[in-house]
Amino acid sequence: MTMPRSSIKDEEVYQSVRKSGASEQKAARIANAAARDGRSTVGHRGGTSQSYEDWTVKELKARAKEIGLHGYSNKKKSELIKALRNS
Repeated sequence: MTMPRSSIKDEEVYQSVRKSGASEQKAARIANAAARDGRSTVGHRGGTSQSYEDWTVKELKARAKEIGLHGYSNKKKSELIKALRNS
């Protein structure tokens, strides 16, 4: 078992999300939201959004820049989608 980190508010959720393949940052966001708002609330959040596959490369690059990803300028569309989903 790993030692809890003070920046992670729900270590159990964090570890579960990490095991499912999410990045450290994404797992931390989910775990902290679950601790703040309750696990069931976080599980029901969200809405409908257009699939990344429907976005243009220009839109994907703009989103990558917006969330602070690096090294996206020479990526192919499929690589951009993977990077965005794992951020």
